[in-house]
Amino acid sequence: MKSHNISLISSLLLISMSGWGYLSSETPSVTALIPLFFGVTLLFCYPGIKKENKIIAHIAVTLTLLVFLALFMPLKGAFGREDNGAVLRISLMIIGSGISLFGFIKSFITARKARENS
Repeated sequence: MKSHNISLISSLLLISMSGWGYLSSETPSVTALIPLFFGVTLLFCYPGIKKENKIIAHIAVTLTLLVFLALFMPLKGAFGREDNGAVLRISLMIIGSGISLFGFIKSFITARKARENS
């Protein structure tokens, strides 16, 4: 699967899971929407990633790495609260971001090898 498709799926996961968490909370907090904002930003990066724009791809991978790392604290909190729904949502966002990071890194390596062979 191409890195732009993986990034699209990851951004949609961030948007949907974050929105679901915010709307299903008894005491919603704006901080629950932070992954949603990252997802929307990554969604705006999608056309540039699809056109293989290096700058936009690097911005997208940086944002993906940031959200990937940032989601571990909420996951720890969800485990502490024994909130299985939150654990599921946050785990899905972490897995989606991790797969997206892997796809980006793989595409960067492939592009570098193609450039070296040319």
